[in-house]
Amino acid sequence: MSLRFATPLDVESDADNSSQPGSNSDDFPEEDNNFDDWVSDHLSRPCRSLFDDKNFPTAEGTIQYDESVHGFNLIGIFTQLNLDLHKRIRLINFIRRHKPSVTEVANLTGAESFFSSDEYLIPVIEDDPLLQLDLDGWSDDEEPSTLPDTMAARDPIDLPSALRRISVLEEKLSQVQKDFVDYRALVAQNVNVTNLKEILDEPCSGPSTRDAARDDDSHYFQSYNEVEIHAVMIQDRVRTSTYASFILKNPLLFKDAIVLDIGCGTGILSLFAAKSGAKHVYAVDASDIAEKAEKIVQENGLGNIITVIRGKVEEISLPDGITHVDIILSEWMGYALLYESMLDSVLHARDRFLSPSSGIIAPSQCRMMLALCEGNEIHKERARFWNDVYGFDLSEMSKDVYNHAIIDVVSPESIVSDPYIVKDLHLHTITPHQLDFKSTFSLTCKSPKRIKIHAFILYFDTFFATGAGPLDPSVEVTLIKEGDPLLAEVWPVGGKPPPKRRMSMGSSLKGKENKVTSFSTGPLSHPTHWKQTIFLLRDPIPAEEGTVVSGTFSCRKNNENSRELDIEIHYSIKNTGEASAGETVVQIYTVR
Repeated sequence: MSLRFATPLDVESDADNSSQPGSNSDDFPEEDNNFDDWVSDHLSRPCRSLFDDKNFPTAEGTIQYDESVHGFNLIGIFTQLNLDLHKRIRLINFIRRHKPSVTEVANLTGAESFFSSDEYLIPVIEDDPLLQLDLDGWSDDEEPSTLPDTMAARDPIDLPSALRRISVLEEKLSQVQKDFVDYRALVAQNVNVTNLKEILDEPCSGPSTRDAARDDDSHYFQSYNEVEIHAVMIQDRVRTSTYASFILKNPLLFKDAIVLDIGCGTGILSLFAAKSGAKHVYAVDASDIAEKAEKIVQENGLGNIITVIRGKVEEISLPDGITHVDIILSEWMGYALLYESMLDSVLHARDRFLSPSSGIIAPSQCRMMLALCEGNEIHKERARFWNDVYGFDLSEMSKDVYNHAIIDVVSPESIVSDPYIVKDLHLHTITPHQLDFKSTFSLTCKSPKRIKIHAFILYFDTFFATGAGPLDPSVEVTLIKEGDPLLAEVWPVGGKPPPKRRMSMGSSLKGKENKVTSFSTGPLSHPTHWKQTIFLLRDPIPAEEGTVVSGTFSCRKNNENSRELDIEIHYSIKNTGEASAGETVVQIYTVR
């Protein structure tokens, strides 16, 4: 979905900002400089009634007036029709454009054609405060039914309103407590617990008449039972050789260490750790692949060093009285870095098992990078292709391509700006709450000729440090090219010794020197199985050298499937010579 607002975001658009290596979301806390602040600045505009020409200082005043004078409850209609954000916008614009009566609006069913027409996403009144009400917190964050009947849930503005709010909440709490007591009594009267237990203990005599509810965790773990997915990951030479390089070339770090491998899969990282001198490795996986990992460990004669544990890291306990580990290893990264939400499990294990004084996490830091992508080829393949198929217009098939992120590899030549760090994740300190975030960005086109920008591109850089502190922003990622020694150096096979390398190409770990290993999933490095995440634009951006595209990038877990991501990008364009940026465009995507 794409929306447009007449006023640009209040975002610093100095071209120099786009190349500052230290720029990241930590510099822009959620409560500062975000789109919600921009909206709140505009709520002071007069708000006109939906049914006459009377204006009010706030949207809430208009809603209360329409209810008391015209008998129209706007929030009640939202709730009754179960309208999402976009349908609410369409309804308000429909009323303002066609001026129906209150009765006609009250008789709407939600199935009318205008509820699905993009024509009614265009504001009838510029900067209409009713369209900017924060009913949900962030796009469609809450169901309308969670709101009060007469106005959006907002902080009280004075003591009387605060006391009224407290009174209402106390009454609701009392009613919920009473309902719960009644429910328990009803269950006790009508359910024979002993007979119910016997029924549940009986073996199933036939197929279930109802499919089990979808369990995102089970579906996720089952997907890792397949051999093919592990082959793809291990054959990703950038990924596997970088992990091998960090582990095998830091024997002083791993010597006599207790290691926890989260999401061990085949156990390859555990095998590396054992070879590098670990005292013991606990390899944890919740999928059936753990059974194969156990056999692999035994076949390689490392059963005395590696213990495979089947289960979720949130639920297991380490054997042998172990309460803390020295090193946590995990390959948790997904598409767009955070897809699959496995990082939450790693952070849980960090807080529960990692030695607080000297523990190391590998990888230790990741940076999410956003850039402008000319993307003409990917746009042609995924969208324009449908415009003419053997002489027929099949463009209907291309409409969803703008709602979902595309996972693909783009050429280095298609990147037309320096990347911008929208999130810098330091794994020793970041919290699960901070994985849902908003960040400002500013990207400056570097193309020497006039072009059309068809997409934003997102990728991530990954760092492995032997120290626990965050890396300086000036530390650059290693860009691996075809033929690079890291890729060419296939690690020992069949008992052969590893190839020797000159000291100029690497150095041993000395004392507590913070040695860094890294890789990039960006277009300038050798492709990985993560590829890049592409967000196609409904309306390409005409650009030339010096054009600045700035705005906000928002990322959060999907409400229906926590393993998926919702991405929301707000951007405006400032061309060379223009005093200010133009209108703000909003596009919303799902990464799945």
